[in-house]
Amino acid sequence: MAECGRKGLSLLEAARSRYESLQISDDVFGESGDDSSENPFYSTTGDSNSDNYTDDAKASDAGSSPTCGLLGSSSNSQAEEEGWSHAFQDISVPQYTDTHGPTQKMAATSTAMDFFQLFVPDNAIQNMVTQTNMYAKKYQERFGSDEGWTSVTVTEMKAFLGFVISTSVHRCESVLSIWSSGFFGNRSIALKMNQARFEKILKYFHIVAFRSSQGGNQGLYKIQPFLDSLQQSFGCTFRPSQTQVLHEPLIDEDPVFITTCTERELRKRKKRKFSLWVRQCSSTGFICQIYVHLKEGPGPDGLDTLKNKPQLHSLVAKQLCQNLAGRGAIIFTGPSITSLCLFQEFEKQNIYCCGLLSTRKSDCTGLPQSMLRNPDGPQQRGHSRIQMKGSTSLISWYNKGNFRFLTNAYSPTKQGMIIKRKSGEIPCPLAVEAFAAHLSYICKYDDKYSKYFIFHKPNKTWQQVFWLTISIAINNAYILYKMSDAYHVKRYSRAQFGERLVKELLDLDDCSPTQ
Repeated sequence: MAECGRKGLSLLEAARSRYESLQISDDVFGESGDDSSENPFYSTTGDSNSDNYTDDAKASDAGSSPTCGLLGSSSNSQAEEEGWSHAFQDISVPQYTDTHGPTQKMAATSTAMDFFQLFVPDNAIQNMVTQTNMYAKKYQERFGSDEGWTSVTVTEMKAFLGFVISTSVHRCESVLSIWSSGFFGNRSIALKMNQARFEKILKYFHIVAFRSSQGGNQGLYKIQPFLDSLQQSFGCTFRPSQTQVLHEPLIDEDPVFITTCTERELRKRKKRKFSLWVRQCSSTGFICQIYVHLKEGPGPDGLDTLKNKPQLHSLVAKQLCQNLAGRGAIIFTGPSITSLCLFQEFEKQNIYCCGLLSTRKSDCTGLPQSMLRNPDGPQQRGHSRIQMKGSTSLISWYNKGNFRFLTNAYSPTKQGMIIKRKSGEIPCPLAVEAFAAHLSYICKYDDKYSKYFIFHKPNKTWQQVFWLTISIAINNAYILYKMSDAYHVKRYSRAQFGERLVKELLDLDDCSPTQ
C-alpha cells in the first residue's frame, strides 16, 4: 500500500514538473494578475458552448447520428481488420537535436526599434516610401493633380507607421482620434505630423503599387513581397522548440466595440475576407510562420477552390510545416486539422503529431467507429479507452464529456495527470496531458496577444493583412526582447515596449515609456 502511495506521489510530482517546465516564470508579456484563459478542453464540460474544443463531446452524445455511419468501420472486428487493436506497443520519438531560441545575440543597449527592425528593416520602409510615391504619381496622372501632396520621406513613413501602431497601445477608436481633443487625443505625438498630412499618406499608402506581370498570388499581390520577407525574417531570427501548435489566432474585432454595437451595425459591418493560420512555438509564443488564406478569388495551390474544409485545412497544415521535415518536431493540432492521413504523411517526414478529434469537424476516414461513439452506461472521470494502429494511437478520454485524441508522438503505455485547482488530479494518458499543457499556454498567449492588435481597421483586405502581420511582428519582437540582455537593463512590459517603439518611430527625444 505504501509502495502504491509513493508511486502515485512520484507520478504527480512528475506531472507538476512537466507543467512547470512549460510556464514562463516571468510572464511573456510582463504583466501580472489572473489569466482569463483556462485549459482549452479539460476544464470544460461536455455541454459547454465552446465551438473550438468541445464539439467532439456534443457530437458524440448523439451516438447514432446519421453522419456516424460515414466515419469508419462499424464494429470492433472490422476495426481489427483495418489494423486497429487494443494491444499497445511502446513508441518513442527521435530525440530533438535542434537548438532553440534567438539565433543572434542582441546588445544590452538594443532598443525597441532594433528588435522591430529584425522583421521590418530600413529597406522595407524605404520600399514603402518608393511604392507610395509611385502610386500617388500614377493616381494623380489618372484622376488629376493633388495640390496638397508632396512625396513622402523615410522619416515621414516611420512616423506614419508609429501613428497607426500607437492604436495598439492606446486603443484609439480611430487613428484620427490622435488629433482630437477628446479622450483618445494624444497631443504628445500629434505634434510630429499634422492630421492633413497623415491623411494624405494614408490615402496613397502602398507596399506594391502595380501588379506584377509574373502573376503569383493575385489576391495578395499588393502585400506578397512583404509577407515573404516577414516569413524569412521569422525563420532567420528564431528557432522554435520541439513542440509547436498549428491554429488560427484570435483576430476578432475589438470586444468593446462589439458589445456597444447595435444588431443593425453588426449586420452592416463587412465580414473579414481572409483567415490567418500560424505555426507557433508552444514554449515561448513566438509565431514561426503564417499562412493567409483568402476566402474568395484564386489562390496558390488551388486552396481557394476547395470546398471540403478538412482537405483545405490539411493543405494549410502542409504549407505551415514544409520547413520542418526531418527535425523530429511535435505538432499539436485542433479538430479541423487532425486526421489519420495527415498524421501518417507527416510521420514519414519525421514530423510527429498530437491532435484533438471531433466527429463533426475532423476528417475521420480510417478511424474505427466504435471509438467515435460514447460507451453505454456511466463512465468514471479520468477513464480512457485506447486503440492502436502501427505507431498511431486513438484515445477516448472521459472528463465530464468524451474527448478524443489522435497521436503518433506519445506512447499509449505512458500515463500523465491533469492538475486542477478545485478537483485535484485526474489521471489521463500522457498525450492528453501534453495537449492540455501546450494548448493552455497558447490560449494564454492569445488572451494577451489580442490586447495589442492595431485598432486601425481599413476596408481593403491587403491593408487588413498588413497591419495584422505588423502586430504579429511587434509581438515577436517583444518575445526576442524578453529573451535578450536588453530586458535585464530595462524591464518593459508589452504595453511599455509598444509605447517605446512608437516614440522611436516618431523620433521623440523622450523615449521613456509612461509608467
